[in-house]
Amino acid sequence: MSKKNKNTTPNDGETVTEKEVLEENADKSGTESPDNEAVDTSNSAEEVDAPKEEKSPMEILQAEKAEAEQQAVELKNKYLRLYAEFENYKKRSIREKLDYMKTASRDTLSALLPILDDFDRAKKNADMEDSTEQFSDGVTLVYNKLKTTLKQKGLTEMETTGTDFDPDLHEAVTEIPAPTEDMKGKVIDTLEKGYMLNDKIIRHAKVVVGK
Repeated sequence: MSKKNKNTTPNDGETVTEKEVLEENADKSGTESPDNEAVDTSNSAEEVDAPKEEKSPMEILQAEKAEAEQQAVELKNKYLRLYAEFENYKKRSIREKLDYMKTASRDTLSALLPILDDFDRAKKNADMEDSTEQFSDGVTLVYNKLKTTLKQKGLTEMETTGTDFDPDLHEAVTEIPAPTEDMKGKVIDTLEKGYMLNDKIIRHAKVVVGK
């Protein structure tokens, strides 16, 4: 038969088996663990509930002052941009209005140019020595008054004959051999006069260019 291992206590001499000793130790460890957990939980709660550091009234005022100054700078810059844009808009509107006023009569004056051409041709024929046509004093008066009125409205006649050919101002109808060397590339004759209204072209001159 196998023998059981026994422990003897020094006080009463009773024998205790190994199984009983293990159970007793397990009971002790089980009763001690809840206390340890409670301690750990209480420590973590204390860490969470730690009071935060509050700013002093002076620090709060300084932060609000800095924020207000930043907003003031932004608003000032925005105002300056809007003011500059508005000034540019006013200048542009005034310039466009003046340009419109200068050229408002463009269509009317352009429609009168063929009539002015007829007057010029009639006067040119009447001024020829062998012409049988005459320009009466009354017709001459009307002709001069018409030209003066149109000039007051800003209409000016281009000077073309004898000048250098300029494609921005002239429309070359044809080219002919230049009568002299210095007339090459210049306007030899003007078939139809060109006109400008307040420094803006309303009709290009039709010319003959020497080559």
